[in-house]
Amino acid sequence: MTATSNSSHAQRTPAGLQDAGEIARRRWIAACVNGGIYLVLLAWMASITGANGWTLIDVLIFACFAVAAPWSVVGVWNALSGLVLLQRPGAFAQVAPFADEGDTPAPLGVDTAILMTLRNEDPARAFARLRTVKASVDTTGEGARFGWFVLSDTNDADVAQQEEEAFAAWKAANGTDADRLFYRRRTSNEGYKAGNLRDFCQRWGAHYEFMIPLDADSVMSGETILRLVRIGQAHPRLGILQSLVVGAPSSAAFARIFQFGMRHGMRPYTMGSAWWGADCGPFWGHNALVRIAPFLTQCDLPILPGKPPLGGPILSHDQVEAVLMRRAGYEVRVLPDECGSYEDNPPTLLEFTRRDLRWCQGNLQYLKLLGMKDIRPMSRFQLVWAISMFIGVPAWTAIILLAALKPFDGENPALFPSASAAGLYIIFLLMYLSPKLAGFIDIALTPGEVKRYGGALHFTLGCLTELAFSFLLGASTTLRTSLFIIGLLFGRSVIWGGQARDAHALSLSNAIAGLWPQTLFGLVLWGLAALGAPSLIWWSLPLTLGYVLAVPFAMVTASPAFGRWLESRRLCALPEEFNCPQVLADLAAGSWAQTPPSSSTSTHEPA
Repeated sequence: MTATSNSSHAQRTPAGLQDAGEIARRRWIAACVNGGIYLVLLAWMASITGANGWTLIDVLIFACFAVAAPWSVVGVWNALSGLVLLQRPGAFAQVAPFADEGDTPAPLGVDTAILMTLRNEDPARAFARLRTVKASVDTTGEGARFGWFVLSDTNDADVAQQEEEAFAAWKAANGTDADRLFYRRRTSNEGYKAGNLRDFCQRWGAHYEFMIPLDADSVMSGETILRLVRIGQAHPRLGILQSLVVGAPSSAAFARIFQFGMRHGMRPYTMGSAWWGADCGPFWGHNALVRIAPFLTQCDLPILPGKPPLGGPILSHDQVEAVLMRRAGYEVRVLPDECGSYEDNPPTLLEFTRRDLRWCQGNLQYLKLLGMKDIRPMSRFQLVWAISMFIGVPAWTAIILLAALKPFDGENPALFPSASAAGLYIIFLLMYLSPKLAGFIDIALTPGEVKRYGGALHFTLGCLTELAFSFLLGASTTLRTSLFIIGLLFGRSVIWGGQARDAHALSLSNAIAGLWPQTLFGLVLWGLAALGAPSLIWWSLPLTLGYVLAVPFAMVTASPAFGRWLESRRLCALPEEFNCPQVLADLAAGSWAQTPPSSSTSTHEPA
C-alpha cells in the first residue's frame, strides 16, 4: 500500500498508512484510561497519607507519589494492551499496516548506507559485527545497493591505530567490493553521536536514500535489513522505521538475565505503545532505517542554552530526531516484531549504570525542548514521557526513605490504614513488573513459544530468576540514578567514552567503590525500620534487599564462572540458543572471513 491521493491525504497519516481520525481516537482512549487510573491511585494514596491528618512526611510522600506514578501507569497500559494485541488475530496489521511491503520479493531500487559509529570501542569486536552484517546482506544478492561506513570519534591513539589496521584488512579482503567500504575518523567528537551522523550526511548523504546506523554491539541479518528498506521505499513519507532490537545470547550472567526479562517486557510494551503512538513512534538511535534527505534538512539538533550538564549539545539525540522528523511531515514508525535485529547488553551492573546515567542526563536535557514550536502533541508527550522515566526515579527513592521515617512523625500508628497501604503497595509491585509479566503470559499462551525457550521447566526457571534479579537490580540502579540527578544540580556530568561489552569479573574493591552508597542506604533504612516499625523490614524486602546486597549482587552477576554455569544449564536462555539464526552463527564462527565478496559493483561512488 502506498500513499493515498491528495484528496484524501488530509484524513490520513503522512505516509497514507492509517486514518488520522482513528489514531486520534486511540490516543483519546489511552489518555482517558491512563488519566482515570492515575486519579484513582492519587485518591487512594490521599486516603492513606491523610487518614490521620497531614504531617510533613505525609505531604512529601503524596507529592513524590504524584510525580512517580505516571510512568508506572502508562507502563501498565502499554503492557496489557500490547498483550491483548499480541494475542488477537489480525491485530498486528492494525499496529503495523506497512509490514507486508517488507515481505515482497521485489528488487531494491534505492541505495542504503550502513553506518557503525565508534568511540574508543574494541575495534576487533566492532569490525567482526560489521563484517558479519555485510556478509549476511551479500547473501541476499542485493549487496551492490549498500555502502559500508565506519564513523569513528575515537580519541585514543592506540585504539585509532587498531581501527585503521582493522579497516585496511577488511578492505583488502573485499576485492571488488572494496569501493563500497569507507572509514572516517573525526578528532573533535563535536555533537557526540548525533554530530557524527550529521557529518556523514553532509559528506556522503546525497549518494544514498537511506542510512541504517549501528552501534558497536549491533547485529542485523541481511533479510531484516532488506525488509526495512523495502518498507521504506514503498512509503516515501516514512522517515524513520525502528526495528525491535532484542538482546543477543550472552555468556555474561548480568546481560543474560537482564535481556531475558527485557525481551519479554519490550515485546508487549512496544506493541501497546505502537497502537496509539502510530506515526509518532520512537527512534532508539540504532538498528533503524532513516531517510537521509529529511534527516539532514529537518533533524539538526539545537544547541541548548546554558552550560552542561543540561545545556550544550544533546546527549540523547534519538527521540529529538524522531520528533523533528515527524514535525517535517514524515512518519516515524516502529516494527514491533522480533525480526533479526540484535544488540549486546552491558555485562556488569557498573557498566549498566554508566550507560543509564548517560541516558538520564540526555533525557533530562529535554526539559529545555518542551517549548519547541510546531511539534505534534504526541511528540511533545513523548519528550515529557522520556523525562518522566528518570524524574520518577528519585521520587520513588524518596518514598522508600519517607516510609521508613513515617513511624517517627508523631501520628498514632493504631490509626494508620495498614491494610489499604499494603494493598496499594502490592498493586504497585505488580505494576512495576507488568511489562515482563505480560511478556511471560504472552509466551505461555502462544502455541509453540514455550518450546522455543527450551520447554516449560527452562522457561519457568528463567522467569523466576529474572523476577528476583529485577528487584535486586532496581534497588541498585535507582539510588545511583537519584544521586546522579542531585549531582546534575551542582554541575556534575557524564563522560562520553567507550563501553566494556564483554564478560569480565568485578573485584571486591571496585564493587565497593561503586556501590557503597547503596549498601549504606539499605542499612540505614533497615535501622530506621527496626527502631520504628520492625515489620517494615519484611514488607520492604522486595525494594530494599537490593540496596544491602548491591556489592555481592554485582560481583556474582559479573562472574564469568556464574555466566558459564547459567549457560551450561540453559537458564534464562533465549530462543536463539536453541535454534541459532545464521547471522549469529556466522558471528560466533567468524565465517565472514571466508565469505567471498559480491561480484556485483556499486551503482554509486561517494566522494
